[in-house]
Amino acid sequence: MIYKSLPQFYTGQEWRKFRLNLILERGNKCQRCGKTFKDSYLVGHHKEPLTIENVNDVNISLNPNNVDIICSKCHNEIENRFGAKKQVFIIWGSPLSGKNTLVNQLAHRNDLIVDIDKIYECISNNSRYDKSDSIKQNVFAVYNLLIDNIKTRLGNWNNAYVIGGLSNPSKRERLQKDLGAELIYIESTKEECICRLYQDEERIKYQDLWLKYIEEWWEEYERYNNITAIN
Repeated sequence: MIYKSLPQFYTGQEWRKFRLNLILERGNKCQRCGKTFKDSYLVGHHKEPLTIENVNDVNISLNPNNVDIICSKCHNEIENRFGAKKQVFIIWGSPLSGKNTLVNQLAHRNDLIVDIDKIYECISNNSRYDKSDSIKQNVFAVYNLLIDNIKTRLGNWNNAYVIGGLSNPSKRERLQKDLGAELIYIESTKEECICRLYQDEERIKYQDLWLKYIEEWWEEYERYNNITAIN
């Protein structure tokens, strides 16, 4: 496959398998700070910077000798080298498809990340996976404020990443148009997402809730896909 952008490369099966194999071989320690992290917080960092000019050269992009496994925090300390300022990316897909893993790979210190799960955690005393209905209205008020700030390009951030399920194509395309964003779909299967759920120790207490989220997302996604196919 010929990759036409860095996000397209990082969402591809080749890179995702390559990164996971490196973590299996080297362990879950950051090669920079030495601390241990779960897989989703570990990033494959190219020592020779990956660019649109060299992304299709496997001797650079998929060369184990050119890739260190480091944590998101260490990655954030590296200079931002992905494109012009104020680019907006909408990262969408099923719950547990790997949206946050991709954003950890792409985002840097001066980037803006809008993630409903993190907002729930930030404005409450709950786990980020405990979505209390009591604060839902407040969560979406914060979310909508951040979306408005991205629309007007308020602040000095470099790139913005909006993370969401967005299985409804009309809502997804409207948000893309409003933000002038690039859509990045995280490919997965329902079975893969459910498997990750049962392997995720942080969501053990909320498995039934998140299983419901996964089932509902795929039901809506498949319904809209079937409508598109018929039309």
